[in-house]
Amino acid sequence: MLGTLLYGERDVRVEDVPRPALQEPTDAILRVVAGCVCGSDLWPYRGIDPVRRPRPMGHEYVGIVEETGAAVSLIRPGQFVVGSFFASDNTCEICAAGYQSRCVHAVGVGGAQAEYLRVPLADGTLVATADPPDADVIPSLLAASDVLGTGWFGAAAAEAGPGKTVAVVGDGAVGLLAVLAARQMGAERIIAMSGHADRQELAREFGATDIVQERGDDGVAAVRELTGGLGAHSVVEAVGTQASMLQGIGCTRPGGHMGYVGVPHGVQLPGEQLFFAEIHLLGGPAPVRRFLPELMGLILQRKINPGKVFTLELPLGEAAEGYRAMDERRTIKALLRP
Repeated sequence: MLGTLLYGERDVRVEDVPRPALQEPTDAILRVVAGCVCGSDLWPYRGIDPVRRPRPMGHEYVGIVEETGAAVSLIRPGQFVVGSFFASDNTCEICAAGYQSRCVHAVGVGGAQAEYLRVPLADGTLVATADPPDADVIPSLLAASDVLGTGWFGAAAAEAGPGKTVAVVGDGAVGLLAVLAARQMGAERIIAMSGHADRQELAREFGATDIVQERGDDGVAAVRELTGGLGAHSVVEAVGTQASMLQGIGCTRPGGHMGYVGVPHGVQLPGEQLFFAEIHLLGGPAPVRRFLPELMGLILQRKINPGKVFTLELPLGEAAEGYRAMDERRTIKALLRP
């Protein structure tokens, strides 16, 4: 089968690789219907995360179940399923509390930019649709497997809701979908921090009421000016750099909440600034499995269309172009069709 491998900095290759097989009785094998390139994939692509050996790429997926292990009882062959980038049993105490990404048996799901994929802990990780979905909603269901669930977690962690002003730092797919999530949660005002016209347009379509183009201290000043000098009630940080974290903290009013979901690189929080900020912080890898049933329901009822973040679609064999286009900001997110 074809699979995408990252050999090193900016070296993406689609090659013949072994088709995955069941390894544990709790596994499922999927035929991937759609995968995609994630913004977090760009860290190793750009050489920021070292790659010591060819790495199978991709952790976002929707597909058809081909085969299941003997211990799988809830998922069956032939079903269309959506899964998370972390496999979880969905039964342990941590899962029951809603943090499936930190399940006591959690294991990463990788290699989804391929024709077939092995998913561990299938019963706890995968959610099936009642019927095969219409083709036009598949991009949105794919978004639910990570970027929508991650943006949703960021907004939930920031306690977005009625009467709240929400500021979103980052205009990638996660940030844009945090805007959508905040609107769905009933936020009164949503400030999208973006310097790119195409992304600003989509942010407004998803529910942003204000756009702030400035970054850093200037961006903080602009948000505070829009909020009577107080800052936003809720802030979502969706980048993962030192600058974005400090920008997010600075935009949050005392007593407010910040959800941080950007994968951190080189982030060190200044203790004294954080101490006197007096804000609530919650973040980490999103427990996408917690939100999947609700998000899939909204998508299948056509109440939301998060698939609009996919502004480029390519055959799997052209995955390298998807990486280049995202790296060069020629597209928001690249969808790959095996």
